[in-house]
Amino acid sequence: MQDAKPPSNSANIAYDDLREWLELAERMGEVRHIKGATWQEDIGLVAEAILRAEQAPCVVFDEVPGCPKGFRLLLNVFAGKRRNMTLGLPDHLSKWEMSDAYRQAYLEKPRLIPHEIVDSGPVLENVVMGDDIDVTKFPSPVWHEKDGGRYIGTGTYTITRDPEEGWLNAGAYRAQVHDKSTVGLLIAKGHHGWIHRQKYWAKGEPMPVVMVLGGDPVTFFYGGTEAAYGTFELDIVGGMRGRPVKMVKGRVTGLPMPANAEIVLEGWCHPGKTRIEGPFGEWTGHYAGGATEVPVLEIKAIYHRNNPILHGVPPMGAGPDEMSRYRAVMRSAMIKQYMTNGGVPNITQVWCHETAGARQLHGVAIKQSYPGHAVQAGFIAAQCGASAYASKYVIVVDDDIDVTNLEQLIWAMCTRTDPKQSIQFIEGSWDSPADPRLTPEQRESGDMTHSVAVIDACRPYKWRDKFPPANTPSAEVARKAQEKFGWLLEGGS
Repeated sequence: MQDAKPPSNSANIAYDDLREWLELAERMGEVRHIKGATWQEDIGLVAEAILRAEQAPCVVFDEVPGCPKGFRLLLNVFAGKRRNMTLGLPDHLSKWEMSDAYRQAYLEKPRLIPHEIVDSGPVLENVVMGDDIDVTKFPSPVWHEKDGGRYIGTGTYTITRDPEEGWLNAGAYRAQVHDKSTVGLLIAKGHHGWIHRQKYWAKGEPMPVVMVLGGDPVTFFYGGTEAAYGTFELDIVGGMRGRPVKMVKGRVTGLPMPANAEIVLEGWCHPGKTRIEGPFGEWTGHYAGGATEVPVLEIKAIYHRNNPILHGVPPMGAGPDEMSRYRAVMRSAMIKQYMTNGGVPNITQVWCHETAGARQLHGVAIKQSYPGHAVQAGFIAAQCGASAYASKYVIVVDDDIDVTNLEQLIWAMCTRTDPKQSIQFIEGSWDSPADPRLTPEQRESGDMTHSVAVIDACRPYKWRDKFPPANTPSAEVARKAQEKFGWLLEGGS
C-alpha cells in the first residue's frame, strides 16, 4: 500500500474501543439493556428476533445467570443509523452510498500505520492464569437451537504470526467452548491463519495464538474481510483512523493484543490436538459443517477489563442479518476497488447481496464501453481478492440497473440473457466448508472447490442500440409521480 493523506473530514472513526463505540450508540438512542436473559436460550431468541431487521437496536445483556455480575454481552452493532457511525460516515447515506464513500475514504488511496507496542492498557486490569482459567464464566450463548454447544467466538478475531516471514494476521475464526481452558479454533483452508498454522505444524511446533473476544467493531470487521498477504489488518485500521492501534504483548506467547480490548484469550494450538466441534448454524443458513474434529486453542492466559463486554455476531442465514450487512458494505467496496485497480473501466455499482451472505451473489453494473467489457468485469469480480472465497454467481448488468435492488438485478438477468449464450463457468474455484452443496466425497477428501457462474445480463453489445427499451420510468417521471401521487401510499387524502 502507498502512503497517502488521512481520510477526508467526511470519514471519521470517532472511537478507539468497544466502550467508546457503545457510548456513541447510546447517545443515538439505539441501545437497549436486558437483565437476566439466559445464555442457554434467551440470548439466542433475542438474536432470532432482531438480527434480520435493518433498524433493530443494539442490545446489551447483563446479569446473565451463572456469570459474574458485570460480565456483559453486546449484540447487533451494525444496524440503524449506527451503521454509518461505525464506519465513520455521515448518517444520511444509503447502503450503496455508504459502501462507495467507504471505498473512496479508505480504499482508493490506502495507507498503513503500524501498530504501537505500549506497556499497559485496560485489557491488563485482570490477568488470569493457571488453575484460575475459566472461560465458562463469560456469557457465551447457545446461539441456534441445534448448535453443538456454547460459542464464545463469533464477534472475534484471532492474531497469529507467520513463523518464517514474521508478519501478523488477524482473522475471524469461530470458537466453541469445550471446557474451562479449551475452545475450538475453526480456520477454513487457504485463509492466512490456516497458512500460518500449517507452517508451524510442518515443523512439529504449536502455533501461538491470541483471540480477541471484545475488540472495537471496525477491527473485528477487518478480521472477517480479505487483506493482502503479508498485511496486518490492525495496521490497515490504524491507517483508516490516522493513528496507530496501541497494543500490549501477551505474557505467554509475546504476541500483541489491543491494549483496550475487552477480553483476550492467549495460548497454543498444538499439532494433532482436536476436539469435536459443531454443529453450528452457519452463514449459509445450514449446519453444513456438521460435527467434526477441529483444532483447539489451549488457553494459558485470560486478559479482561473490569466488567468486560463479550461481542456476539452470530450468523443467522436464510436472509439478511447483521453479519451480511456489514460484509455487503465493505466487500462491495473492496470488489469495486479491486476491479478498478485491475483495469476495468466505467464500473457504476457493485453489490454483494445480503441474502447470500454477502459472498455468493454479486451484482455488477457497468457502462458498456467495448465488446467483451461485461465478460471482463464478471470474471475479475468473481476471482479478485475480495470475492474468490465462496463466490457462486456474478451478474453483470447495464448502468440503468440498481444492483443493490435484488428485484431489479433478477429482472435484468431474466429479460436480457439467453442462458446458453450468456452464462460462462469457472471450475475449481475456492469454496467454504459452510457451503451445503459440497458433496460428502468432497468433504472427505478435503476438496473445498466449486464452480462459479458469470452471467452477462447486459444488452448484447453488438446490437445494444436495437435492444427494446425498458418501460421503467425516467428519473424525471419517477420523481413527478412520487411528488404528485406518493400520498396514496401514505394513507393521505
